[in-house]
Amino acid sequence: MSSKIKIGIIGVGNIAGTHIRAYLKNPNVELYAFCDINEEQLRKRGEEFGIERLYTDVNEMLALTEIDAVSVCTWNSAHAECTIAALNAGKHVLCEKPMAVNAAQAEEMKAAAEKNGKLLMIGFVRRYGNDCKILKEFTDTDYFGEIYYAKATYLRRNGNPGGWFGDKSRSGGGPLIDLGVHVIDLVRYLMGNPKPVSVYGATFQKLFDRNNLKDKKAYVSVSKSDDDICDVEDLATAMIRFDNGAVLSIEASFSLNIKSDEGKIELFGTKGGAKLNPELEMYSEINNYMTNVGLTTNTALSLEGIFEEEINHFTDCIQNGVPCRAPAEDGVTLMSILDAVYESAQTGHEVVL
Repeated sequence: MSSKIKIGIIGVGNIAGTHIRAYLKNPNVELYAFCDINEEQLRKRGEEFGIERLYTDVNEMLALTEIDAVSVCTWNSAHAECTIAALNAGKHVLCEKPMAVNAAQAEEMKAAAEKNGKLLMIGFVRRYGNDCKILKEFTDTDYFGEIYYAKATYLRRNGNPGGWFGDKSRSGGGPLIDLGVHVIDLVRYLMGNPKPVSVYGATFQKLFDRNNLKDKKAYVSVSKSDDDICDVEDLATAMIRFDNGAVLSIEASFSLNIKSDEGKIELFGTKGGAKLNPELEMYSEINNYMTNVGLTTNTALSLEGIFEEEINHFTDCIQNGVPCRAPAEDGVTLMSILDAVYESAQTGHEVVL
């Protein structure tokens, strides 16, 4: 491998922009080639970032022996195919979340990484946030004691981005697999990655993508068109039980009749509790009095630099053998949770993992 890691980007839609800009800030990286099935979007990104090696065929790009690693930023249903192809071509891979559309695909991806001796890192970007770093310092030092219950919400009032996000054949699902994946993983990471043992879930499709509303959506997919379909859930809710006895309650929505969008996590332990909403608040006892604790440092999630942290870690793993903070194994476990939520929602019964 040359001194600089040569990077290819597979899928150059919205999320790819964050990867590209982060790579450009890393002095150990050379952004080498782009690939996308949408020629117009591909050409636009090439012009935007000065990349001349542009491909509509992923295997053609992967045939470039100079490329050391790729970011897979396609829609969800293409994650497995593109990741496995890249691994088989001898490339390291950073795959955006969710890892795949089901656990079976995720297992195949993990097996391909092991077979080829290459790194497969999953894009759990919340693990690299300033809020996560601070809160994890407290969980790692047992500040909260045994964390036995947690709640996580990622709710949008009118937040279906359209395009492939509402098309189950490409997304694999709605807000659960797009938004819920972030907070489920974040809570599990903060709790020390306990193993899920059972799941009870429910999903609802009542409001669809709310295109009748005149209010502008905050986020719109570059794949949105007049021909969009919406066959994913509006709202998902679940209770996840772990092998250490802890339980996580999760809610995620694209469309929901609430006052405003909401994203928070709460941890409840034997010594204290915590809430990120968005600032960190902690609750405990001092001298037999209940007390609330706030830090003077900024604890709200800052998106500034979060993808740079993730990309820098990816390249550090490749160049220096640093242990991966978001390995394929964690992606497989997360996919098994999502599978179980959807199965439970369909059957109306608990799913034992």
